[in-house]
Amino acid sequence: MPTKVIAVANQKGGVGKTTTAVNLAASLAVAGQRVLLFDLDPQANATSGVGLEKIEGASAYRVLLGEGNLADKIKPTAFERLEAVPSEVDLCAADIELPRMENHLFRVAQALKPVVDSGRFDVILIDCPPSLGVLTLNAFTASDGILVPLQCEYYALEGLSMMTRVLGQLQAANVNPRLEIFGVVMTMFDGRTKLSNEVVGEVRNLLGAKVFETVIPRSTRLAEAPSFGQPTIHYDKYSSGAAAYEVLAQEVLARLGI
Repeated sequence: MPTKVIAVANQKGGVGKTTTAVNLAASLAVAGQRVLLFDLDPQANATSGVGLEKIEGASAYRVLLGEGNLADKIKPTAFERLEAVPSEVDLCAADIELPRMENHLFRVAQALKPVVDSGRFDVILIDCPPSLGVLTLNAFTASDGILVPLQCEYYALEGLSMMTRVLGQLQAANVNPRLEIFGVVMTMFDGRTKLSNEVVGEVRNLLGAKVFETVIPRSTRLAEAPSFGQPTIHYDKYSSGAAAYEVLAQEVLARLGI
């Protein structure tokens, strides 16, 4: 099957976006998929989350400016079948530089194309910045779908309507007509609270089958794992967080038809 590219995005910070990108990537790799985690967020939390250093010049920034190849930026991780394109702070300059360039919304798509065409990976997950800036729009242009983590709180749906509007604009402008919401995953779920259950119910009523059955619980292990440079499935594979992302990975594979 052709390589699938999925952007993990939510312009609202603190919703478990990077946690989802890192742990889903690791769980897909454990499930036998060849996975590339593309860290497109200048904060580089996904980079440290898989145990890689934030090294000057290691990000895709220069490639997006037309210098070099993305394949040369791909680094192995300590985890089988999981590789990554690291990020670091120089990606901040992309918001200034890219809009000045020709086809500025297609820079990530152009950089990814040889990697996708090579068939080296089954799934590529792009961890986007928590904004709808030029890097996130580039990720949308390069992707087959968007995976949206939503926190179990009442403001959860606030940003989704804006993202849906942007998605529609990209489709209408023929920038990426195949783009769609691949799925919505509810994060930071606390089954003991009425609030979490009400929010999940409301989101399911509004979005139906777009919402994954799996919900990601609040978990101490999920919070601890990044400080050890490990996805939770490798840090504590018996934790509730690891189990949830393993099940989510199976749902993702089913939707991809893999």
